[in-house]
This record gives sequence, structure tokens and C-alpha cells, in this order.
Amino acid sequence: MHRLIAAALAAASCATIAQAQTAPSAETSATFKLDHALALAGATSPSLDAAEANVRAAEAARTVAGLRPNPQISVQAENLVGSGPYRRADRLETTTSFALPIELGGKRSARIGVADARSQRVALQAAITQADLRLTVIQAYAQAAAAQQRLTTARDQARIAGEGFRAAEVRVQAGRASPIEVQRADVTRINADAEVQRAERLVEVARFSLSKLVGQPVSGELDTFWFADVRSGYGPMQEIESAGTLAMAAAEADLAIADAGVRLARSQRVPDLTVSAGARQFRETGDTAAMFSLTIPIPVFNNGKAALAQATSERQFAEAQRRVTALEVDQAIARAQADAANAATTAVTAKGPALRAAEEAARIARIGYREGKFGQLELLDAERTLAETRLAAIDALLNYHNAQAQLERLTAPANDLQGN
Repeated sequence: MHRLIAAALAAASCATIAQAQTAPSAETSATFKLDHALALAGATSPSLDAAEANVRAAEAARTVAGLRPNPQISVQAENLVGSGPYRRADRLETTTSFALPIELGGKRSARIGVADARSQRVALQAAITQADLRLTVIQAYAQAAAAQQRLTTARDQARIAGEGFRAAEVRVQAGRASPIEVQRADVTRINADAEVQRAERLVEVARFSLSKLVGQPVSGELDTFWFADVRSGYGPMQEIESAGTLAMAAAEADLAIADAGVRLARSQRVPDLTVSAGARQFRETGDTAAMFSLTIPIPVFNNGKAALAQATSERQFAEAQRRVTALEVDQAIARAQADAANAATTAVTAKGPALRAAEEAARIARIGYREGKFGQLELLDAERTLAETRLAAIDALLNYHNAQAQLERLTAPANDLQGN
């Protein structure tokens, strides 16, 4: 009997959810939908603002990397102060020269390559931030929708408990039951009312958390159609392909930065030249002479070999990390697929014909109690099972949406997100 009632009540809870999908709502226009929440979060999120500022900084860094070294102008005065014939300024010699550093070894193009690689990585990080925000909003919305459904269930259980209390009073007044049944029913009613208050507070907390993400108070009901919608969880797992996902794109971008760093380290081993040209004026004779100089640094203490070794090691680390990321992403996608499929199976099962049969069994149990065919303990057990089953169905839907959102986050194409 207990198993029959439990199965029947499980059907009842999902039948209630299924009815919410098909029943027309007068407040459809006031429904706060997920798409609206995502749009608001994208417009007000400080994390996206920070990501955009980082993109602008990377673009500026790209411009800086392409700049050439500044030329220099120097003025040199000789024989200005001295002794003997140099006490006067008659023998003053002034030299004005123009120096131009010349970069060799492809340093400028190597710097631009590093800046370009970092710019792509920053743009990808902005896409990752956007994807993470989307995941957070979906999970917060699902949590708020689940809290709303739990509140509906708690209020329904409170109504049922009130009816059971009145039915117990009728039975006791008719002399068909012990007065203790009224006390039991009253305890159940009080606990049900307290559960409504707890559910109301959880709804407030969940909606407050969602409002902080979207940047404004959440008004109206949440989309119960979306919350109750579940894709089939049966069938084989989809082929796992981690290439092109955000995580793999990030690992490949890190490898590209390391490659560019190696090229830059190699270019820096080539010494630069400084070419100077100028004119020297002799005050004593009034003559002017041209001058030319060439400066070449001697790489004695720092020949760039250590920097190249460091860049090479960092490149090897990035390559190994890319392989590690590929394994981790494949495993994460497989787990997410399994979690989403299992949650979908649980949710779909909870919405099947068994629940409709269980709802009918619960209805019969209530009628039977009022007519004296069932005892109060059987009724209380049935109502408790009904509440647990309804909450289990809501939890299954919440788990499904969380798992589905996580799977979409893991498999989101990097190109699609960067293009938005």
C-alpha cells in the first residue's frame, strides 16, 4: 500500500507541473523570462565591463608594440671652462648630433606578434567571461524558478493539511475517531504553514540573488514553461569533440603567446645599432665639420641566451598544458553529458503516466479517510510522500537545467561567442 501511494503521489507532482505547461496564464505578459534576464545581465555586468576595458588595453598595447624607437638629439659643448688659453670661450667647440636607433633581428615584428597573440587571448577571455555570466544567470534563474515551484508546492500542501485537519474534526465529532487524530492533523497543518513561510523566504533570497545579476528588481512570475521543459534524456551519448571550445581555444591562445615569446627572445639576441650624424662648430676659426658615429653594444654579460631558454621552457609548458586541457575538457564534457541525460531521464520519468496514477491514488486516499476506510496514519504517510515526491520532481528539474547549462558552457564554440 505504501509503495502504491508513493508511486501515485510521484505521478501527481509531475502532473501538476505538466498542467502548468499547458494551462494558459493571464500574466504571460508580466512573466520575467530567461532571455530578458540574460539581456539585462549583459548590459549591467561589471565583469563584462572589466573584460571590455581589458580588450581596449590590449589594443593599445598592440599599438605600442608597433612603435619604433624614438630618435635623439644631443648638444655637446667642449672647451667651455678651463685654464690658460681655455679660460675664455674663444676655443669653444659645440657639437649637435642626431642619433637614430636601428632595431635588427626583427624585434619590432616579434613584439607585434606577441601583442597580437595577447590581444587574441584577451578577446577570448572576454568571450569566456560572457559565457560564465550566461551560466551564472541561467543557474540563478533556475534556482529562483525552483524556489517559486517549491513555494507553490508548500502552499498546496498547506491547503491539503488544512483540509485534513477539518476532516479529522468531522470524524472526531461524529465519534468515528479518537481526538488524538485532531492533534496529529493540527501538528501537520502547523508544520505545513511553517514550511510555506520558509519557502517564501527562500523565494525572496533566490529572487534577490537574481536581481543582483540582472541589475534591477525581479518583478512578475518566472517562466514555469521554461522550467518544466525537458529534452529527452534517452539515447547514446553524443560524440565528444573538445576542439573549438572555449577552454581549448584558451589553451591554444596561451600556446600562441608562448610561440611569439620564443620569437621575440630570439630577435633580442641580435644587437641593435645606433647611428648618429651631426655637425661640430669651432668658435676660434668659425669652421664647421661634419661628424658620424656608429654604436654597437657588445653582448658580454647578457647575450639573451638565458631569456631564450626561459621562453622555450614556457612554450613547452604551454604545449603540455594544452594537452592536459584537451583531456580535462573531454572528461568534463562526458560528465556533463551524463549528468544532463540522467537529470533529463529523472525529470521525464517524473512527468509520466505513473504520476497521474499516483495523483488519483492520493485523491482516493483522502476520500477514503473522510469516509473511514483508511486510517489517519496512512493518510499522513501519503501526504508526506506526496510532498517529498513533488519536491524531488522540482529538484530533478533544477538539476537538469544546471547540468544542461554546464554542458552548453563546456561545448560553446569559441568563434560564435567571440563574434557576439
